[in-house]
Amino acid sequence: MTHVLNGVTPLNHLGIIRVEGEDAASFLQGQLTQDFGLLGLSEARLAAYCTPKGRMQASFIGFKRSHADILLVCSRDILPATQKRLSMFVLRAKAKLRDATAEFDLYGLAGAAALEAAPGVAVPWSRADIGTATAVRLYPADGQPRVLWVAPAGEAGPGGPQLEPGHWMWSDVRSGVATITAPIVEAFVPQMLNYESVGGVNFKKGCYPGQEVVARSQFRGTLKRRAHCRWARRFSTSPMRASPAGLSPSPLPHLAAAGTRSYRSRSRPPAAAGSMWAARAARRCRCNPLPTPCWLTSEVARARPRRQASRGSRQESA
Repeated sequence: MTHVLNGVTPLNHLGIIRVEGEDAASFLQGQLTQDFGLLGLSEARLAAYCTPKGRMQASFIGFKRSHADILLVCSRDILPATQKRLSMFVLRAKAKLRDATAEFDLYGLAGAAALEAAPGVAVPWSRADIGTATAVRLYPADGQPRVLWVAPAGEAGPGGPQLEPGHWMWSDVRSGVATITAPIVEAFVPQMLNYESVGGVNFKKGCYPGQEVVARSQFRGTLKRRAHCRWARRFSTSPMRASPAGLSPSPLPHLAAAGTRSYRSRSRPPAAAGSMWAARAARRCRCNPLPTPCWLTSEVARARPRRQASRGSRQESA
C-alpha cells in the first residue's frame, strides 16, 4: 500500500452472533475449530465453522465478555443462516444464540489511531476492555497495526481521523486473514485459506464438524490449493467505486470477472501494475458483481474443481 493506513471506520458489513448461557463455551467448543473452553477473558480467537466435509461455512472473530457471554463477529450476509444452523445443535445445552448486531457498533482502527485508542493490546488476537468497549488486536497490514473495536450501540466511537471503508477492506486483503462471505460458503477447507497459520485452527482440541477432514489435510494430506495474492491488468466492466487516493484500484466491492474465469480455466490473468486480482472459487455467474463486499481476494492456485478437471481430461482423451 502506498497510502499510510491510519484512522477509524465503521464496519457495517460485519454482524454479531451472541451466545449466552452456562454452556456457551462448551457448546462452541464442539462446533468451531477453536478451543473456546480454554479461551481467556484477555484473548480473542479466529475460528471457522465447518460442514461435516470440512468445508468452511462461516468464520468468526470470537471473544468472551464473560464466561457465559460470547460474541462471534462474522460477515453480516451469512449471519442469519449461520445462526439458524448453529441453533439446530444446541439441543439440551444451556446456551442461546441470537443476532446482536443492533446491540453493538463495530469499528476498524488502523495505524496511529489503533495505537492511541488501544495501547493495551499488543499482539494479534489479544483483547482488552476499554470502558464499556472491547478492543481486539488483528493481524497488521503492511506493517500498520489494526484493531477491531466493539462498543455498545449508541456510544461515541473511538477518536481518530476518518478512514475510508475501501482502505480498511484493502487492509483486510493485505493482512492475509480471510473472512467467509456468502459467495464462498463451503468452497474451502481451513488450510486452503491458511487458517492453520494465522491462529484459526486448534489441532489439540476435541471433535467438531469436519474435524477429521481438517486434521487429515494437515497431517496426512497434500493440499492442491492455497490462497495467495495475484495482480491483474483489469477488472470487470461492472461499475466500481473509485479507488482511494494513493492506493491501487481496490477489487472491492466487485470481483474481477477475468479472475473468476481464470479460476475455472486455470489460465493466469495478464500481469500489470495497479490492481489486485480478486479471484475466488465460487459457484456464481462469472460476470456478475458480488452482491456484498467479499473481502476474500486471494487467487487459489490451480483451483479448478476436480469434477471439471476430470471432465476436461475425458474430452482430451476422446
